[in-house]
Amino acid sequence: MCRVLQVSRSRYYSWRHCPISNRARRDQFLTEQIKVIFNNSKQKYGIRKVQNDMIKQGISISRKRVSRLMKEANLKPKLNVKYKATTNSNHKLNIAPNLLKRDFYCAKPNRVWTGDITQIKTREGDLYLAIVIDLCSRKIVGWSMDSNMKADLVNNALTMALFRRKPGKGLIWHTDRGSQYCSISHRKIVKDHSIIQSMSRKGDCWDNATSESFFSILKRELDGIGNFANRSQAKAAIFEFIEIFYNKIRSHSTIDYVAPSQFEEKIITIK
Repeated sequence: MCRVLQVSRSRYYSWRHCPISNRARRDQFLTEQIKVIFNNSKQKYGIRKVQNDMIKQGISISRKRVSRLMKEANLKPKLNVKYKATTNSNHKLNIAPNLLKRDFYCAKPNRVWTGDITQIKTREGDLYLAIVIDLCSRKIVGWSMDSNMKADLVNNALTMALFRRKPGKGLIWHTDRGSQYCSISHRKIVKDHSIIQSMSRKGDCWDNATSESFFSILKRELDGIGNFANRSQAKAAIFEFIEIFYNKIRSHSTIDYVAPSQFEEKIITIK
């Protein structure tokens, strides 16, 4: 080896017996901590979130060092996956005005909810997921899955959220202007619970950016995405992702890098 690399034997033995530096020991320790955090996130956290979790644990580390150590350990989070739009706004049903106007900050829970539908492909056929997000904590408070995109899909998601949260009158419910949200059955639920309906402008995904952001996370981080054998398998994975991982574990940059459920507990503690 020394001959091939053109290194003297004395230099080689000197290197072998040289004690590991303090910085190298520190790098080894930090790399192990990074691996734990990265694996606990199901290999989905990037540099910012790994650094933030380490700081929470009392480990001081720069973002540059996290980047270097993750690169050396070959720790790469999953990339975004493109998905198909599911909104059908070509209808003559009544449209609600855009009350949100891209203001996605809300100081208290159960004041503003946003929702949307996305498509999950399986080898058995398409599965559709409708969600309800509390804008204050970014928590998924209601969801529904079905093999079609009929109005019952969004009705069931909203009904779940209403049963769980029991909001007061005046809740703003913001969605796109898809036919499901404009349907007579959906408007009845809205009216019966004194909800104020708000809708995005036609063809403008940024007006409902919170829901679009969640779907982007789901498509990037859901285990097995694009390889589900059937709808039942996809439903089980989505349930686990929403109720166990996203709501209770995954840190969210918008809410001080904590999970939605933790953020709501923090609000209650402050009160």
